Amino acid sequence: MALTNEEVLSILKETGALKEGHFRLTSGLHSSHYVQCSQLLKFPRLAEKVCSALAEKFADNKPDLVVGPAIGGILVAYEVARALDVPALFAERENGEMTLRRGFTVEPGQKVIVTEDVFTTGGSAQEVVDLLQGMGAEVIAACSIIDRTAGNTVKLKVPYQSLIKFEFATYEEKDCPMCKEGKIPAIKPGSRPDKK
Repeated sequence: MALTNEEVLSILKETGALKEGHFRLTSGLHSSHYVQCSQLLKFPRLAEKVCSALAEKFADNKPDLVVGPAIGGILVAYEVARALDVPALFAERENGEMTLRRGFTVEPGQKVIVTEDVFTTGGSAQEVVDLLQGMGAEVIAACSIIDRTAGNTVKLKVPYQSLIKFEFATYEEKDCPMCKEGKIPAIKPGSRPDKK
């Protein structure tokens, strides 16, 4: 079931996944918006609805497998795979490198879709693409619920699609208008530490 941008936006707002305020992103940049898909994905029926719409984009490709990077891509991979009626795996870091563990395997020639919750640069998804291609898989595409790649260097080397695209302005701390106003302190959401 296809969803319009307005429907996706409504679900993100309804679940608290789209946040407004003053945020310090993992990159160190500041933004007035932050998207935390875990707030959407904690609602199984809504996760199923959104990920089914994402899976619909790839139904004609007939993938054999869906793989997402831990942690953000795990539930998305599961729900997209369920909608496509194929197995779902996840890759995770071991000694800083993406790898398949827990008995997961990929056969040479298998057609795979890589999923993520949000693309900012596509870096984690591309690491999974590289891993799978190194195992002989054919990575058809990558997909995410949200595309935040505007203005970023996109690291993905495969076609990619998302349900909705956001272009939120980001600022160096010294140029941040919210810092200059001084009304709301910057908070660091998410689970990853700052890169700076």
